Amino acid sequence: MNKPLVSPVQDNNDQKLQKLIAFYQETLGFCPNSVITMYHRPEIAYSFIALNKAVMENKGKVTSDLKRLIGFVSSNTAGCKYCQAHTIRAAERYDAHQDKLENIWSFETHPAFSDGERVALEFALKSSLIPNEIDDVIADKMRLYWNDGEIVEILGVVALFGFLNRWNDSMGTQMEDGAIESGEKHLSDKGWEVGKHKY
Repeated sequence: MNKPLVSPVQDNNDQKLQKLIAFYQETLGFCPNSVITMYHRPEIAYSFIALNKAVMENKGKVTSDLKRLIGFVSSNTAGCKYCQAHTIRAAERYDAHQDKLENIWSFETHPAFSDGERVALEFALKSSLIPNEIDDVIADKMRLYWNDGEIVEILGVVALFGFLNRWNDSMGTQMEDGAIESGEKHLSDKGWEVGKHKY
């Protein structure tokens, strides 16, 4: 794309928005351009941030770093370079072990991942495919390791990134310097590039 479909916009005097943007200072170290693009319709931005906070809140055994790795696998499956960089950056900021960051591509077999993590990441992959590939086999495996609430959290992450993958790939959202840095650090050796998200 020659430029993003819609450019970001924000109102520095909107205290409600500024308070919500602070959430991303923790997770990424910057506010994503995707959120301030949504701000063309403020209620979409507010509602999205509220959903993001609810999905990423930990109530059970699904850790913060695992949620970000689930988001990465989902985004990688969908092909969204923007979200791949954001999720790997957030996983790093939430203390994902270096072995996991370096071997996320081989989560099915690498010893850095527990059996429960492997199942959650397989679920993320299969639920992100079109058509969806969740069946009784993966559902039974999920129930072995995760309770109902935790499964809701895991699928919540996949669904959240399903929205973001469509939003950012269609919008051609400009990637921020911090996201580019993390993408190049952790993903470029596997063929990741900024692609349409750099102007």
